[in-house]
Amino acid sequence: MFFMTHIIVGLGNPGEEYKDTRHNTGRIVLEEFAKTISADNFVFDKKRNALSAEGKVKKEKVLLLSPETFMNKSGSALSKLVKVAKSKIYKKGVAENLVVIHDDLDIPLGKFKISFNKSSGGHKGVESIIKAVGTEAFVRVRIGISPETTGGKLKKPTGGEVVEDFIVAPFKKSELELIKKTAKKVGEGLLVLVEHGREKTMSEFNGL
Repeated sequence: MFFMTHIIVGLGNPGEEYKDTRHNTGRIVLEEFAKTISADNFVFDKKRNALSAEGKVKKEKVLLLSPETFMNKSGSALSKLVKVAKSKIYKKGVAENLVVIHDDLDIPLGKFKISFNKSSGGHKGVESIIKAVGTEAFVRVRIGISPETTGGKLKKPTGGEVVEDFIVAPFKKSELELIKKTAKKVGEGLLVLVEHGREKTMSEFNGL
């Protein structure tokens, strides 16, 4: 039996109308990473209610997941895996090997940050996953979606309805191109993460 070493989840909303929206950044980045490890053959997993694919980084086997629920119920895709992890089919506890990729309003477009054991920061998808796995002790890859002024100041939307409208709006063509460039760098980080661990990855990539 092959053992999964990492479960990498890309957060977003299902359906064509959300495909290239800011809130689907996690899914976009996961799909780009899947291509780099020849694991872009996603299929619907009924048990997890998610699109899933398996791939390898060197000898390490990884599971890629895109929940097919709406964002605030993302954790349901992992609830079954928590039970599986406890039966030791996976090498370690699920949270220890869990990587969640998602959009972040506090980071400028084109940038990303890798975090571990942090609060949700108000992100509903992350909140759902924390509840499902029972801990904050997992890796998050936070992808910036807020534009900057010419002076480098973050133009972060404020107010509930304004923020909601912003995150479910589609990227402009130039923004989407930038997200895909960012995805390439994130993909490099994920390769290091799977092979060498989070500390080395955070040290190498968080200054970018």
